[in-house]
Amino acid sequence: MWNGDQLDLDAYLARIGWEGGELRADLATLKEVHRAHTGAITFESLDVLFGRSVALDVKAVEDKLVHERRGGYCYEQNLLLAAALERIGFEVSGRGARNRTRGDTLLAVTHAVLVVTVEGEPWLCDAGFGWQGPREPVSLARPGVEAHQGEWVFRVREEAGGVLVLCALREGAWRDLYAFSPQPYHPVDYVVLNHYSSSHPRSSFVGQVIVQYPGDRARLALVGRVLSRLLPDGRVERREVEADGLLALLDREFGLRLPDRDAAELLRIYRAGD
Repeated sequence: MWNGDQLDLDAYLARIGWEGGELRADLATLKEVHRAHTGAITFESLDVLFGRSVALDVKAVEDKLVHERRGGYCYEQNLLLAAALERIGFEVSGRGARNRTRGDTLLAVTHAVLVVTVEGEPWLCDAGFGWQGPREPVSLARPGVEAHQGEWVFRVREEAGGVLVLCALREGAWRDLYAFSPQPYHPVDYVVLNHYSSSHPRSSFVGQVIVQYPGDRARLALVGRVLSRLLPDGRVERREVEADGLLALLDREFGLRLPDRDAAELLRIYRAGD
C-alpha cells in the first residue's frame, strides 16, 4: 500500500542517522526508527508558502526529505515513514485526525497519522505533528497508560464510537492534541487532504512561515515571525525573528539549510511582511 518497494531504504536510514543495527519488524526497531526520524527531519511547509504543489508519491517525497535534506509536513513525513516501515516488514495502516489544539472549534479531518501493528498490538506512529507531536510510538492497546518520552508525557484516551484522542501533559493537566476514528485511510485519501491543506485560503499553512521541531529538552515553532520555545514545565518563551537572522536560525535551531533559490524566495516573502 505504501510503496515501500520504491524507497531507497539505505538512503533513508542514512538521512535519519540510523544506528540501531539490524532491522527487525519488532517494537524496539519501531521505537528507534520513529525517534530517529522525528529527530532528523524537520517539520516545515515552506513549499506551500512558495505556492508550489506538494507531491506525495514516494520518490518525490524521498527526493525532497531524504536527498535534498528538506523537511515536510504531515502527509510527506508520515508517507515517508510508512514506506520505510512497510519496507522493513511492519503492518502499517493510515488514519485521519482532527486537530484539537485550537480550543473547542470543530476542525475538519486534515491530519495524517499511522497505526502500526506489532505482535498483534496497535501503536500510534506520527512523525508529522510538528513541535507538539510524540517522538516515539504511543500504545493504542492500553488507553490511559502514560507514555513517558524523556521529559514529555503522552497518553491516548478513548471516546464514544471508538474515537481515540492523543493527549499531552502540560503544567499538570492533560491537553488534547488530536482525535481520530478507527476508519482506515489510504494514500489516495491523503492526496485530497493535501490539496486542501496546501491551497485552501483557510488552511493554516497558506501564506505564513511554519517550521517546527520536537526537541528533547525544548520544542520549537517558528510561525510567521514568532519563534516559540515550549519547555517541559509548560512555559513558552517567545521572541520575534528578524529577516537578517532568519536563515541562520533555521540552520542552528532546526537543522534546515535551504538551497540558494529557496533561501532567496523565503527572504523575499519574509521581508515583504515588514
